[in-house]
Amino acid sequence: MASFPILLSTVEKFLSRRIMEDDMGNRLKGKVAIIVGAGQTPGDTIGNGRAMAVLFAREGAMVMLVDRRLESAMETEAMIKKENGEAFAFKADITKSEDCRAMADACVKRYHQIDILVNNVGIGKGDSGPVKLAEDDWDRIFRVNLKGMFLACKHVLPVMEQQGRGSIINISSAAAVCAVSMLAYKTSKAGVNALTHSIAMQYAKKGIRVNAIMPGLMKTPMAIEGISQTRGIDKDELIKMRDKMVPLKGGMGDAWDTAYAALFLASDEAKFITSVVLPVDGGQCAKIG
Repeated sequence: MASFPILLSTVEKFLSRRIMEDDMGNRLKGKVAIIVGAGQTPGDTIGNGRAMAVLFAREGAMVMLVDRRLESAMETEAMIKKENGEAFAFKADITKSEDCRAMADACVKRYHQIDILVNNVGIGKGDSGPVKLAEDDWDRIFRVNLKGMFLACKHVLPVMEQQGRGSIINISSAAAVCAVSMLAYKTSKAGVNALTHSIAMQYAKKGIRVNAIMPGLMKTPMAIEGISQTRGIDKDELIKMRDKMVPLKGGMGDAWDTAYAALFLASDEAKFITSVVLPVDGGQCAKIG
């Protein structure tokens, strides 16, 4: 009789493992996701938007790939379709209300619902400290980083409210809480965190969850190739320098780290999580002194 609990335990472990195996590739099955910023800057690695789009499609989502550069979104679409996923590219400038309205309408027309919205657009070019920062650059960074997220949410939220469900994920940055020299970028990303909290609390009773991710130092094209070109720093030296700044062994993260965090927040596994600002940063935000 003593062997019965051991046998039962073995069966339970087998069933648990079988369930997990069966669920692989189905975490977003039947869901429709809009990824804003689904293209990427050219580079050696993959960007956050493209990684999230590919991963969501692998997990069963139907994905609308939104980008200002249609050709880049179409590259992401080709990657997804090569793996037999479902996706379509759509050109939009999210700083324009009419484009965000057209985005929401096109998604509903094609897929009849919107379950997930990922706001993944951010820029920092031209940023500086408070004295050297040009007023036009301040306005441009805020228009893209913060106003764009507001407008995307503005036109998608009514669809989610009618459905009685939805998950919005805003890609913020560790810069929102860490000391950086980029005044407009930091302040706009802090605004993204506030935007996330405000919308989450207003729409919680309507079944809509709103969360944010703060990526830290990542090996993405925008970070590596972008900073290398802008600052005139050798790419390999930049990578070594950034790796040393990360507390967790292994150095910088990559776009897949952001993508898997977003996958969790988008899935029903996170059904009781809203208004969270999640650092994905190897401990960078926790480093004090």
